[in-house]
Amino acid sequence: MRAQRDAAREDARHLLAQFPTSVRRACELSLIPRSTFRFQRDRARDEPLRTQLIELAQEKPRFGYRRLLVLLRWAGTVVNHKRLFRIYRAAGLSVKRKRRKRLVRVCSPRMRPTAPNEEWSLDFVHDRLASGRAIRVLGVVDTFTRECLALEVETSFASRRVTRVLDEVIAERGRPKRLLMDNGSELTSRHFLSWGTEWKLELAYIQPGKPVQNAHVESFNGKLRDECLNVSWFRNLWQARARISAWRREYNSARPHSSLGYQTPEAFREAHAPSPRSIEMPQILAAVKAKPCRAPAAALTAAPVCWPDSESGAKEKTSELNLDSNVV
Repeated sequence: MRAQRDAAREDARHLLAQFPTSVRRACELSLIPRSTFRFQRDRARDEPLRTQLIELAQEKPRFGYRRLLVLLRWAGTVVNHKRLFRIYRAAGLSVKRKRRKRLVRVCSPRMRPTAPNEEWSLDFVHDRLASGRAIRVLGVVDTFTRECLALEVETSFASRRVTRVLDEVIAERGRPKRLLMDNGSELTSRHFLSWGTEWKLELAYIQPGKPVQNAHVESFNGKLRDECLNVSWFRNLWQARARISAWRREYNSARPHSSLGYQTPEAFREAHAPSPRSIEMPQILAAVKAKPCRAPAAALTAAPVCWPDSESGAKEKTSELNLDSNVV
């Protein structure tokens, strides 16, 4: 804005110097008021206030211009806050804030899972017992079938506790291809990263502050809180584990899921599970290909069969094959 006013003043001065015109006409053509054209900044007027402001800033180096304005008014100096801010910035007194170092992750396109056990989503839910003690619930959800694979309840979760739960699920369901999770300390520790390397898993992390990138487990957390946590009063940790475990069984086997065509997650998984024939067929084909069939000796020694020839009109045909006596 100030740069535009200065440019307009220069245009008006150029018109007055090059053409015989009045100040009114030059200001109209430059689109500025005459008061703006005649304005002369008095920098000496701000010097006492600038000196006083620098002294207060040296005494209180972490005070911003608003607090310094309050101190000046307490001292009896009446000044407009916009003028004070202009002098404050011109004197270089702005408080330098330390920016928090944030984890930067590049958003990579995700492949939509097309079969069970391709991608698992992990997240934590917080709640409290009747005594006020905080508890955490670790949820593991199959992204494709929406089945809850684990709901572990503890007062706190270390990285080794998380991997122990995942080991139990892998022993029961098999190894997934990918894990989708946030950037919590339990899921980014050296132990967790080495565990993922040992299992040869793809560890996919969402961007910080964007839980919508893990929307399936966030939707599951909402159902868990709405249907179980908000309607239950846990007296102790063991009661919380029992009720949450019962809700998990009901969710997997008896609760219809709208995104699955109102099927239960277990029924949807069974409907999309690979059939035993499709699993065993490659092994059978591999065995057949590795060991080719060999014709029996009787077939090699049998007399050839002569079919009629259209040109010669031959009508030779072997009536019987002389097979070996040992062939049944």
